[in-house]
Amino acid sequence: MTRGNVLQIGLFILLLGAIGYGCFRFIGLEAASAGIAAEAILIFIVIGWTCSYLLRVVTGKMTFNEQRKRYRDVYEKVTAAELQSKFESMTEDQQRAFLEELENDKNP
Repeated sequence: MTRGNVLQIGLFILLLGAIGYGCFRFIGLEAASAGIAAEAILIFIVIGWTCSYLLRVVTGKMTFNEQRKRYRDVYEKVTAAELQSKFESMTEDQQRAFLEELENDKNP
């Protein structure tokens, strides 16, 4: 979720409060009672929104984590393709020497 989305949602909640107040006034509640009722509904909405955010934090489904996972997947594919093309461009002797060097590094 971007900052712009957060601002849009905040504005929507503000407008929702005004609409709720107007609706409660329309059905006959006094100004103070209509304000309290509209505020109570907005509080429940914000609490629900906060709980959904905390759930995403706990489960790791936050936007940054998802973007990072997609970036890593693409990076690994590109890197693997580049390494494969470099390995294939080597001669057989170079490939054997490289593989032996990797094996030696693996087993010190």
